[in-house]
Amino acid sequence: MRFKLIINIDKSKLGDIIPLNYQYECSAVIYKILSKSDEKFSQWLHDNGYNADKKLFKLFTFAKLKIPQYRIINEYIKIISDYIEWQISFVPEISTREFIQGIFREQEFELGNRNAQIKCRIQNIEMLPPPEFSETMTFQTLSPICLTLKRDNGSDEYISPTHPMAMTLIKQNLLDKYKALQGKDFPDHDFAFNFKVINEPRSSLITIKADTPQESKIRGFSCQFQLTAPIELMKIAYDGGVGSKNSLGFGMVRELEKKLNKYLINETKNIFNL
Repeated sequence: MRFKLIINIDKSKLGDIIPLNYQYECSAVIYKILSKSDEKFSQWLHDNGYNADKKLFKLFTFAKLKIPQYRIINEYIKIISDYIEWQISFVPEISTREFIQGIFREQEFELGNRNAQIKCRIQNIEMLPPPEFSETMTFQTLSPICLTLKRDNGSDEYISPTHPMAMTLIKQNLLDKYKALQGKDFPDHDFAFNFKVINEPRSSLITIKADTPQESKIRGFSCQFQLTAPIELMKIAYDGGVGSKNSLGFGMVRELEKKLNKYLINETKNIFNL
């Protein structure tokens, strides 16, 4: 369940600059707005979320901010336009259209950190129609995909979507999200699954909680890709995000044109026929 927010910026209050790394601050805004309607749910979602084999999932994600006019100044973004667009997405089972539109409509909030903030007011929120889901679809990332492998010392290794383990991680992540949501394993153990990157992934290193003792850096990758999966898992990928750390603004995707999708499917069939 996906929504587009049009957000007005009152530059007379706090200014027009936000950090270049704003993902954590965006995530905090979502929790804060949710808490105004249901504080217990917001706190539970933040602290726990949905559980599958001790893995926790928040089951929402969001895109990078769409800023019509801006300028990069060192580690900050100077917003020249008077408004920004922001897409957020929730797995439908954890929310309803009326609930999300009701609590987000006309909300006012600050976005940024102690060094750079803007005053925001949601002017409009609309639900975006879902794509026509099929078992093979082509996507473009709206926020970078994060894929992690555990090193022997317990630390995370962030890998590219072209890594040999990428498809395995994406598949298991979707199965885990299904289990967290439904409370049971996916019923089909033998299904077609494929993940194919179709352009050169672009890497970005994003700082979370910058200039605090909890500061960390997460690497994500932006790309176009083709995914083959059962429709139930395809919907989770679209609504809840691909890969990990979705609630910090990683893994949101949009469908590419059907013509491109059909072309790639035919190319794949031709390869298999060789």
